[in-house]
Formats: sequence, C-alpha cells, structure tokens
Amino acid sequence: MNTAQIGELVKKYLTYSGTVRSGVFCSVNDAVAVAQGAYIQYSKLTLNERQEVIEAIKKELLPMVNVIAKMAAEETGMGNVEDKIEKLLLAIRKTPGVEDLITEVKTGDSGMTLYELSSYGVVCAVHPCTNPCATLINNTISLLAAGNAVVHVPHPRAIQVSQFVTEMISVAIRDTCGIDNLVVTLGDTSMAVTRELMTHPDISMVVTTGGNGVLREALASGKKVIGAGPGNPTAIVDETADLKQAARDIVQGASFDNNVMCISEKSIVVVAAAAEELIEELKKNGVYYIHNEEEMLKLTSVTVTQDMGINKALEGKSATEILKAAGISCSEPVRLIVVDTIKQHPFVTLEMLMPVVPLVRAADFDEALETAFEIEQGFRHTATIHSQSIERLNRAAKKMQTSVFVKNGSSLAGIGYNGEGDTSFTIATVTGEGTTTARHFARRRRCTLMDAFSIR
Repeated sequence: MNTAQIGELVKKYLTYSGTVRSGVFCSVNDAVAVAQGAYIQYSKLTLNERQEVIEAIKKELLPMVNVIAKMAAEETGMGNVEDKIEKLLLAIRKTPGVEDLITEVKTGDSGMTLYELSSYGVVCAVHPCTNPCATLINNTISLLAAGNAVVHVPHPRAIQVSQFVTEMISVAIRDTCGIDNLVVTLGDTSMAVTRELMTHPDISMVVTTGGNGVLREALASGKKVIGAGPGNPTAIVDETADLKQAARDIVQGASFDNNVMCISEKSIVVVAAAAEELIEELKKNGVYYIHNEEEMLKLTSVTVTQDMGINKALEGKSATEILKAAGISCSEPVRLIVVDTIKQHPFVTLEMLMPVVPLVRAADFDEALETAFEIEQGFRHTATIHSQSIERLNRAAKKMQTSVFVKNGSSLAGIGYNGEGDTSFTIATVTGEGTTTARHFARRRRCTLMDAFSIR
C-alpha cells in the first residue's frame, strides 16, 4: 500500500459526517463530558452486547493492521513495521473480553456472599511511544469489557496514529450500538493537559503505561491508579541449558521491534562454562558480537550520552543503523548487537530501548542469579531463565519476584506471543497488578444474602 492510499484511508477515518471528528477533542472538559455521557448509555448494555462491541472493534481493526503499523513506525521513528504488525495482531486477537470478568461465590449455613466486578466509570489511559497502538487497543478492549469509557492520552511522538486508531474504534462502536464517543482522545497531550485530565473530577481511574514522570503525576492525582513502571529485563543462562534454543529465544525477544518492548531481554547473564558456546549460537542467529575495546568504545560513545542517558535519536533503530552510526562495518545481516562487558557498564544499568544487549559472565549459577537480581534493579518487571535444573528454575523465580517470569522461552511468551495466557501491554509493576486484563479495570463488589442459597 503506497503513501497516497494510506492518506486516503486516514482521511476517511478522521472525518465523520464531513465536518465533525468522532473520538477526538481539543478540550479536556469536552472529552470527559462526552465520555461520561457515553458511559451512562454503555452501562445499560448487557455483557453480551459489550462483547458485540468488542468484536466489532476487532473486525474494524484487523484489515488495517498493516496501515497502522506503518503509520506508527513512521511517526515514532522506532521499531519496524513487520514486528508492529505482530504486536497489533496479538493485541486484537489475544486480549480477553467479558469472559475475563470472573465471579466468586461463598456459601455456608448463614447464606451466600457474591463477589462481582463492576465498572469504574470514565478512565484516563496514558500510553507510551514504544507500543502506542498495541497498548491503546489492548487497554481499550479490557476497559470496555469491564464496562468503562476511556479518554486516551497518547505519547506526543505517536499522536497522529493514536488519533487515527481511536477514530476507527469510536466509529465502530457507534455503528454497532449507537453510542458515540465512548472511546476518545485529545488533540494535545502535553504534561499540563495530562495532569488536568488525571485530576478531572469525573475521571474515576488512571492507567499509565510509560515513564516515571507520568507515573508520578498519576500517583499524585488522588485517583485509583494502575501504573506500569520501568523495567530492565535480564536473561539468565546456565551450563545445563539447551544453548541453541536459548540463543534463538534471546535473539527473538531482544531484537523484536528493535528492543523497544518493556519485556524484551535487555541483558544476558551467562555462567562462564556456557559462555563461549552460547556466543557461537547467538552469532548463528544474526548477532554481531563485540568483545574488543575499540568497538565497545565506538558503540558506547554513539548510544550513551555524556550524562549517562541513552541517545534518544537511536531509540528503536535497527542494529544495522546503530552499527553504521558507530562507524562499525558489518557485511552480514544483523538482528542484534551483543557486547561482552561487565555489570557496571551503562549498557547493563540502562534500559537501552535498542537492539544492543550486554553479556555478563558469572563464575557459577549462584553468582549469575545474584548478578541478574542486581541488574533488574528491583523493578520487578520481567526476567527469563534458560536451564534444565528444576531447582534452579524455582530458585530464580523466587529470587527475582518479577511480574513476568519466563522459563526456557523468549520474553515474548510472557505476554502470550507464541505462548499460553492472555495478552497485556500494561504490566503494572508499581501498583502490583502485573499483567492487566479486564478484571483489573473493574471494582470488586460484595453482595450478601442471609440464610439462603446454600444447598449443600
């Protein structure tokens, strides 16, 4: 599909009745007011009708994933179109709907107590530039399944594509149940506007997926918050692991969408006895391996700033682009750059958001586990391990205490990609929910009936 065709599609969805856009507002008050009115209407629908709305959204979005992925890659300048397509398909196909709203019942001699999940109301949802559309779609489905309305706050680097997707969703809802502006977004997403939205009296909950700055604002809003914080996922590899499989899994996760995913492997900690064989297997999977000081310095100088931050101009760029920027020549196709280094290097301590992964050697498994724990920095986000030892798998899971922990697989399996379980793009580490689905975006309510409905 060429640029002109994409432009026509965008024009189609960004206009409604020729003049008024559905789902996009310049004023916080206007956005919240229309979402509140839509929520009141939506709350009258049955669960089956909610699911019909969700299925309509999926039907509308599926044919457009290629267009959305291309728009996101071009606007953000991060990642690649092919992997963004995979993320979008994952969000559309594997985000659970109303079936996720579990009911709990306790009965006894004194009667019955029922626990059910109800909506919050109008929710403010803040999204990152790394996964702007996959997160928006994933959270929209979950929030609507729970019975909420939502005002999306996209990252400034992804505002056009986020408005485009929101428009499509809003129109699909209107065409299905007659409710317009149940899902809306804003024309401006500065921090001042975001703060105004978070603290608006008609906002009942704030969901944040992004950096520490917006998370702090959310936590200070006085509202119910579901907050996804930073991560620095590490992969542990011991001498008992299937090293061919470990290399394939690590490269798949760490190179996916140029390593902008919060769950993707950001470092490797390998037991020394397995290091050389693992490195050879990594090379077979499209890895450019750096172990000399000259190339390490070149790569460090171009990717890490003088104030020990990451060079944002290279965020989400391909391994080939990064090597070229560093003045390192490579004639073979490269998916990932692996740098043999020490645990104090900035590549290890920073969440690079690039296909640049440090490899740190450890004398034995005990040292590897302690090193991985230190590298993860207590974010409790994601970790992976490759080992054939049940005892070590169990010990690592208990030690790391991460919200996502993957054993003998790619990090991507932790969000349902080629793995079991539902998909989530908001991993609420700070507020403790972990991988979030519809049930986490609903209030748990208790209803008790005395002296009845116990038939045991």
